[in-house]
Amino acid sequence: MGLLELKNINKSFADNLVLSDVSLSFHAGEIHSIVGENGAGKSTLMKIIGGIYRADSGAVYLNGKLANMRNPIDAYRAGIGIVHQELSLADNMTVAQNVFANREPIGPIGFVRWKKLYQDTENEFQKIGVAIKPDVLVKTLSIGMQQIVEIVKVLSQNINILIFDEPTSALSDSEAQNMFSLLVKLKEQGKLIIFISHKLNEVCHISDRVSVLRDGKYIGTLEHGEIEEDRIISMMVGRDLSNLYPPKSSKLNGDIVLETKNLSRVDKFHDVSITVRSGEILGIFGLVGAGRTEFAYSLFGADRIDSGKVTFEGEDVTFKSPTDAIAKGVCYLSEDRKRLGLFVNMIVANNIVASSLKKFINRSGFLEFDKMQVVSLEYVERLNIQPANCISNYVSNLSGGNQQKVLLAKWITTNPKLLIVDEPTRGVDVGAKAKIHSILRDLAEAGLGIIMISSELPEILGLSDRVAVMNNGKLITVLDNNDLSEEMILNKAFNKHVVGL
Repeated sequence: MGLLELKNINKSFADNLVLSDVSLSFHAGEIHSIVGENGAGKSTLMKIIGGIYRADSGAVYLNGKLANMRNPIDAYRAGIGIVHQELSLADNMTVAQNVFANREPIGPIGFVRWKKLYQDTENEFQKIGVAIKPDVLVKTLSIGMQQIVEIVKVLSQNINILIFDEPTSALSDSEAQNMFSLLVKLKEQGKLIIFISHKLNEVCHISDRVSVLRDGKYIGTLEHGEIEEDRIISMMVGRDLSNLYPPKSSKLNGDIVLETKNLSRVDKFHDVSITVRSGEILGIFGLVGAGRTEFAYSLFGADRIDSGKVTFEGEDVTFKSPTDAIAKGVCYLSEDRKRLGLFVNMIVANNIVASSLKKFINRSGFLEFDKMQVVSLEYVERLNIQPANCISNYVSNLSGGNQQKVLLAKWITTNPKLLIVDEPTRGVDVGAKAKIHSILRDLAEAGLGIIMISSELPEILGLSDRVAVMNNGKLITVLDNNDLSEEMILNKAFNKHVVGL
């Protein structure tokens, strides 16, 4: 009998059946990954375990006893904690104040006992072998260290079952390795780690067992010796995804859409010179701090350019704002879709037309809602956004992969000539990735120039026609994507000297 058992769990939201008769068993001292496409029911299942949702039917057992968790407080009392993808830390408070928020030691006359608070915090970090000063502000820490603070915040409540939802989505490779080392330590302490990630290489690396959900149903569990990416993908999608990447461009001799010469932004990037042609996807790769996103911001007019020149369609341009860039036909798809890309509390239709509203204003100055609906439906079908009747749904109710496709639709409706996509498949499953890759290639074949910033080397190799490598704000080289390997690109990414452009 496992430490945690789920039996015949069912959950619906309105008419949408999210979980159907799911039964799973988890053991103490293991890292058990839950994988599935966006919308498979992973997060809903974890929220049921964590007391955020209640199942419509079925039961949760802890150590063989029925558990009735009506809310997250009940779950914490039962030793269950969730580390969510979006950190819930107060940046302007200290590490200690975050770890013991609303649980600070109070003296007899109602004041916080600061010395004990700091000592208790140090003790909690010592349990996992990490040293962080308890009196420093959280905002001064790296994202990786903030993630550690979030974990300790949960562990400090005597947690035995720890659920991680996409814990490495915002971490560098080195920070992710530190995270894995910590998870192994926790496992060795006898804790159950439930790990959710779309990064299947991480799942294969860290997991003792992997369970797969598809369309709200339990498909099966792979034991340690059975865990392979191809096998997981086959179970996840239930269809052939052997061609994860479409063929490269057949139009590499297109006209130059964009050219930058010695583009610089103080303390961000220096002397970056690239060209992008109509019909090609130029991939930009670099390690954390390489300056890729900062370069994209300046191209899009969201940040200034201190020196250098931008030529767009043969004309020297200076975009003073994103509005200027969009008017010329340059669009930027942010890596942070919830904060900088979408209006998550608005419906899908309104998001799709948000960047092209002028097209839907009649001569009297009123919006043509029927036309907006027709166009929205067209893009929902074209990009296979699910559910198919979602134009009146709030974006926040869609899965991550479908939110990303709505964001793509929002920019495609403007008919751009250059599309900059920053981490276009972050946080989406393999099926949605394949669809997004196909969409980007179709756009390139239709004549767009595309700049794709990605931290995933398989994506860079699989989709890019040429690869620009940056390091420490400098462009190291631009390579034709002919027989490139991950090792070749990484070697360039670690090189701080400009070579043969």
